[in-house]
Amino acid sequence: MIIIGEKINSTLKSVRPAIEKYDAAAIQSLAKRQSEAGASYIDLNAGMFYQDEPDRLEWLVKTVQEVVSTPLAIDSPNPKALLRGLQANKNGKPIINSITDEKERFDAVLPLILEYNTSVIALCMDDTGMPETEADRMKIAESLISKLTKSGVKLDDIYIDPLIRPIGTGSHYGRVAIETMRMVKKEYPDVHITCGLSNISFGIPLRKIMNQAFLVAATAAGMDGAILDPLDKKLMTFLYAAEALIGRDDYCMNYLTQFREGNLVE
Repeated sequence: MIIIGEKINSTLKSVRPAIEKYDAAAIQSLAKRQSEAGASYIDLNAGMFYQDEPDRLEWLVKTVQEVVSTPLAIDSPNPKALLRGLQANKNGKPIINSITDEKERFDAVLPLILEYNTSVIALCMDDTGMPETEADRMKIAESLISKLTKSGVKLDDIYIDPLIRPIGTGSHYGRVAIETMRMVKKEYPDVHITCGLSNISFGIPLRKIMNQAFLVAATAAGMDGAILDPLDKKLMTFLYAAEALIGRDDYCMNYLTQFREGNLVE
C-alpha cells in the first residue's frame, strides 16, 4: 500500500497553530514520526491560510525536507501554492494533490504536472459538481485518465480518488466509493486508487472503527494508496492484515515483519 501521511494539514486543529507560528520543530517531529511509521509520502497542506498559502506551503516543504527524505504530496487547489511547493521540492518525485475534471482547475494544474514530472491525485469531480453514482464517477475518471495520458502522463503516475463523502450524510456514499474503485481498477489496472480515508467517518461517533472497516473494504476493491494517519497503529494493523488477505503480501512476510517489530496491535 502506498501510504500518504495526512498529519501535516492546516485543517487539523492540533496542527494549524504550528503552521501559523512557523513552529519548525513541531512540523519536523510530525514528518519524522510519519516517515518512521511507514509513510511513502508526506502530505503537506496549508490551505486554511488563504491569504499567504503559497508562502506557508513553501515553508512546509523546506522545513520537512530538512529532516526526512520521504517524497512529498503537495496538497492545494491553488496553482500558485502548488508552484511554490514544487519549486522548493528536493525530495524526489512528488505527488500533486490534486487535480479535478473542472476545466479551469485542470488547465491550471496540468502544466505543473508536466513541467515538474509529478504524479497526481485526480478527484472524480467536474464542473457539474460532486457526482452521486458510481457510473457518473467512472465517467469522470475515464475523462481524467484520457486527458492526462494524452498529455503525456503515465498511467502509473495517476491516482484516481473516487471522492469520499461522509457516510453520515448519505448511506450510499460508502458503497458508491467502493464500487467506483472496483470499476476503475478493472478497466485501468495500472492506475493507482487512493482516497482521503477518514472523510468517510466525518460527523459520526467512534470514527476510527468506521475508518478501519472502510480501509479493509476499499483495499479489497482495489485501493492501493491511502491518505491516512500512519501513526494510528490499529489502523495500520488492519492495513497490513487486509493486504495479506487479498494476496498482496506473499506468505504474510510483511505482516510478520511488522509483528516482529512491534507495529501490530490487537
